[in-house]
Amino acid sequence: MKVLLALGGNALLQRGQPLDADIQVKNIIHAAKVLKMIAKHHQVVLCHGNGPQVGLLALMANAYKDVSPYPLDVLVAETQGMIGYMLQNALYNEGVTNVVTLLTQVLVDMKDPAFLTPTKPIGPVYDKETALKLAHEKGWEIAPDGKYYRRVVPSPLPKDIVEFKAARHLIDAGFLVIFCGGGGIPVVEDEKSGFLIGKEAVIDKDRASSLAALELKMDMFVILTDVDAIYVDWGTKNQKAIKAISPAELLKLDFARGSMGPKVEAACNFVLKSNKTAVIGDLFQGDALFNGTSGTMVKNDVKGIVYY
Repeated sequence: MKVLLALGGNALLQRGQPLDADIQVKNIIHAAKVLKMIAKHHQVVLCHGNGPQVGLLALMANAYKDVSPYPLDVLVAETQGMIGYMLQNALYNEGVTNVVTLLTQVLVDMKDPAFLTPTKPIGPVYDKETALKLAHEKGWEIAPDGKYYRRVVPSPLPKDIVEFKAARHLIDAGFLVIFCGGGGIPVVEDEKSGFLIGKEAVIDKDRASSLAALELKMDMFVILTDVDAIYVDWGTKNQKAIKAISPAELLKLDFARGSMGPKVEAACNFVLKSNKTAVIGDLFQGDALFNGTSGTMVKNDVKGIVYY
């Protein structure tokens, strides 16, 4: 089965952990052991997030005053290489030697209203007081992220993947392709010249992964995050984990725009357009995500909401 795995930031960095390189390497080595087992049974395409990493690079750029800070599209490209290297290295050391990272540009609409309303969390987490102070000093937009706060930046919708054909050739040749890292490098097409121009934004990796899964005709789309399923009444004593649900029912529920919301939207988009299956769950549940004993399965033929 051809499976696209959208790897969340928890594979590199647990929530609240410092952004040290050695911590990220240790986490990804752990993740690679699970990815190896999935790749034994399925043909895998791998996408990944980059929120903490791209935010850290932006902080570093702001700290050096002798040159203007690099724009977010360039920083996204840097994180694609950095995280791709970490994944390739860890997978190679687990015996998965046919891995290649593809630097990926993703086309967005210059007039996307998301450029006026930042929602995508990047960088480290802060307590509320520190976040408000930094927002005032640096002109940031900030928003809650669980019990913490983070900087948020524009997150336009992905329209097309520039390197789609290259990815298809690599997949057909048997490679495990790391693709659309960090949601892809956001570019717009100049109306006069047709040139691609980078934009100051970070595309949501789940939305870009959903588009990639459709264009690459994947059999299943799996969104890997730091919770074991989608919950209703999350964070309350009445919370319940959803085992299976149709996209029509799932879209009736309300989820946070900066966290579970885009994942739900991405999963539903894939299922509605492909009539195939999407799953949202914890990477470290491994095969349980494929046999329905963990995670939330999104399918068109589910009646109502099935809870665990």
